[in-house]
Amino acid sequence: VQLVESGGGLVQAGGSLRLSCAASGTILRFNPVGWYRQPPGKPRELVAAMTSTGRTDYADPVKGRFTTSRDNANNTVLLQMNSLKPEDTAVYYCNTRSGGWDYWGQGTQVTVSS
Repeated sequence: VQLVESGGGLVQAGGSLRLSCAASGTILRFNPVGWYRQPPGKPRELVAAMTSTGRTDYADPVKGRFTTSRDNANNTVLLQMNSLKPEDTAVYYCNTRSGGWDYWGQGTQVTVSS
């Protein structure tokens, strides 16, 4: 199983980006998904989580600004990021777990300029 993130880039503060996490097959449809980020020099942190039934939860720093959802037709999971701040700058990763295995994408860089 391979996860591939896309949609990162450079954006000004206050702007928006939408990240996608694509997988071969239907693994993202039926398993919990997490979005993590790793700012420069800091550990990886969970920013958004979605259960297999679609319930979502968000870390306090991104609540009200980030939204994750499934696009089942395309076997992808999306992370819509609005009102971006310079402190959102990080490499963003998607993760899913199935059958006792952890799967990660390669990450996509998000840079927010002030």
